[in-house]
Amino acid sequence: MARCRMDCIEKPLQSFFKKMGKSVGSNPWWFLIAPLIVSAALGSGFYFTQDRLSNNIEEEFTPFNGPAKTERKHFSEMFPEDDSMFSSLRQTTDGNYATLIATSETNILTVKMLEEILMLDSKIKNMLVEFDKESFKYEGICAKVMKNCISNIILDIIQYNAENIKAVTLTFPWYHNGKTNLPLYTSLGGVTQGDTSVVESAKAIQLYYYLKEGNKTKNDLWLESFISLVSNSSSPSLQVRTHILCLSYYPPTWWLDNVRTKVWVGFCGVLSTSLAVVSGFGLLLLVGQPFVMTAASCPFMILGIGIDDMFIMISCWQKTCVLDSVPERLGETYKDAAISITITTLTDVLALFLGCITPFGSVQSFCLYAGICLCFCYFYSLTFLGACMALNGQREAENKHWITCIKVPSDAPGKSKAFWLCCTGGRYNQDTKKEETEPISSFFERFYGPFLTHKVTKVFVFVLYAGYLAASIYGCVILKEGLDTKNLALDDSYIINYYNHEEEHFNEYSFSAMVAIEQQFPYWEKDQRKQLNSCISSFESLKFVNNTMAWFIFFENYAEGNNKPISSQEEFLNNLKPFLNFDPFLAQDIQWTPDGKIQASRFFLQTKNNVPMADMMVELRKTAEECSVELLVYHPSFIYFDQYTVILNNTIQTMLTAVIVMLAISLVLIPDPLCSLCVVFAIVSVITGVTGFMSLWGVNLDSISMINLVMCIGFSVDFSAHICYSFVSSPKSDGNEKAIEALAILGYPVLQGALSTILGVVVLSVSGSYIFRTFFKIVFLVIVFGLFHGLTFIPVFLTLFGACSKSR
Repeated sequence: MARCRMDCIEKPLQSFFKKMGKSVGSNPWWFLIAPLIVSAALGSGFYFTQDRLSNNIEEEFTPFNGPAKTERKHFSEMFPEDDSMFSSLRQTTDGNYATLIATSETNILTVKMLEEILMLDSKIKNMLVEFDKESFKYEGICAKVMKNCISNIILDIIQYNAENIKAVTLTFPWYHNGKTNLPLYTSLGGVTQGDTSVVESAKAIQLYYYLKEGNKTKNDLWLESFISLVSNSSSPSLQVRTHILCLSYYPPTWWLDNVRTKVWVGFCGVLSTSLAVVSGFGLLLLVGQPFVMTAASCPFMILGIGIDDMFIMISCWQKTCVLDSVPERLGETYKDAAISITITTLTDVLALFLGCITPFGSVQSFCLYAGICLCFCYFYSLTFLGACMALNGQREAENKHWITCIKVPSDAPGKSKAFWLCCTGGRYNQDTKKEETEPISSFFERFYGPFLTHKVTKVFVFVLYAGYLAASIYGCVILKEGLDTKNLALDDSYIINYYNHEEEHFNEYSFSAMVAIEQQFPYWEKDQRKQLNSCISSFESLKFVNNTMAWFIFFENYAEGNNKPISSQEEFLNNLKPFLNFDPFLAQDIQWTPDGKIQASRFFLQTKNNVPMADMMVELRKTAEECSVELLVYHPSFIYFDQYTVILNNTIQTMLTAVIVMLAISLVLIPDPLCSLCVVFAIVSVITGVTGFMSLWGVNLDSISMINLVMCIGFSVDFSAHICYSFVSSPKSDGNEKAIEALAILGYPVLQGALSTILGVVVLSVSGSYIFRTFFKIVFLVIVFGLFHGLTFIPVFLTLFGACSKSR
């Protein structure tokens, strides 16, 4: 077999870490106290937590460079909002408002129901809110039309008198009041109609309370009072929408030997990880980095990685000679464990920092917080945890009890079994001079390793992997994209009920998209109008477009009905201005040049909810681009729909970049190119499996799951890199023997790390937050698949593909 010699970096690193281990072992108190001081200093950053919180959904969960944000800027500049003539249809942002849905099991359009709704409406409008030692009502902060608060359509129709419903003939989806058409579908839901458009009954009424932009503090106070008031209303059933962990865990490091037990090391491993989180979070909070809710899941990931590193260090410590001095033993421990930990930390950190290139603020925040915390976790593992191991090693060298610190005998012949269990310790293998092997490690060496390397077992492993890969690819094919904004709320939040009622009763009609004519268009020329009409026809041919609302269509009907000539520019403009005086809302749809010409204008497309909204956005943009007239389409919800168009490409780009970086690191630090390729193969395989099975588990590809997929790279490296490095470092020549030795040395620590990580996050499985449940699901999949790759697939593949051995 050819021999590969690529240890020019590994050997100097081993020498460096051995010296470092000796230094830590010789001066443990310095390395113990220094991290505590650093953590205490950086922990002061938590004082700024409230100031750094960032809960803006648009900023954190939509792409920074989304086309809709550019479109919004153009519309805002072309059609500035008129505060004196508020129009929700013409808003370029989500706005600031409260809304409620009143529902009834039968018919809500009864006098009794409407009286209750009118009573609630009156309470809302007359609700007193305290601000700056003064009280104000809705009227003081409401969005206004000609100095009056904007009202609700259905209440306007009945003129705020429930008895009037008996005399009103409601038509759906548009109500014709003789002067104008009102979009009743925005106020009435669950509508039952007869043969005509006349409404026979309805099950829901939606009311809106728009607030003017300005004093955010006053608006927030009013919204909070609104929630409190409406939440306490009982009949009819009302839901509201406004725009407005503790983990107890201890790793399994206890053994029956009262001297050799690593209980204190296990405790210090958890403490070391906690210090890393305090230091990382504190540092970023001190420098002003925004804290997004997604970063709250970082500690669970850091805990899993930190505990995994601790188990590796403990395993290597147990392989050293118990008769050597503590500095010597710790030097040997660092020599064997530190490179493996360095590989996994480098790959984890770089994968996370690469996640910072994504255009989602929530992903960037998570990756930055997690990456910095992992850096601290690495340094604290080599300093604080190493110092704790040294101090524990000094106790072991003196054969002292782990609780009482009193010297105990290694054996007690003639004493009771209770005395032997509680008051003896310090036993070790007299032949090898090493600590006694754990029963599970013996299981990996004597039973599992030989069983796995048997020819029949290898065939079965290949069949099992083929099935795993097939199921994973199928899941990837049916993977859905996009984040449902209601998933950002807690399960018991009032907003969940609101969204559910909205989906149930107001699901027929969707948004009204704005379409801007960006050029100076000659509306009076018939040939040019034909081109524009052709574009409108193209829009209306889309199956989800219900109708078109355009000022120039209304103006043409007005001119025709009043015999007004509009065939020339002068006639068109002269008759247009008086027409706009009748409907000042339409005046907001036209941008004028200083010399009185039309610079740009807009019209609206009403859509139906029969196609996914992201598909609507894409089709509308495509139709606008294909039109001979220069058009631009926009709606505020496009800001959120843009994630559907970029999330997949950005995820693939980030994953591929990370995999390439992982390969480079593995080639540098693992002295065997084929083993490096195996590490990369494991990463790709685990990512494929996690992506496919998360789809089968009902998780979409969104910014939340993207965060976890980036994290998935790090976890998948942890399992495969340890086994691969141990395999290639084995002095044995036979591939099966190398695999058995790798499993004997690291099988138990890897298994411990996996189980400890799952135990660390299992509490999230019952969380009331979609973010934390998604975190649990993906971490669970990563750990299970990573464990299978590390303990089953990779050892078998290494034996079959003949990785070259490394001579010592």
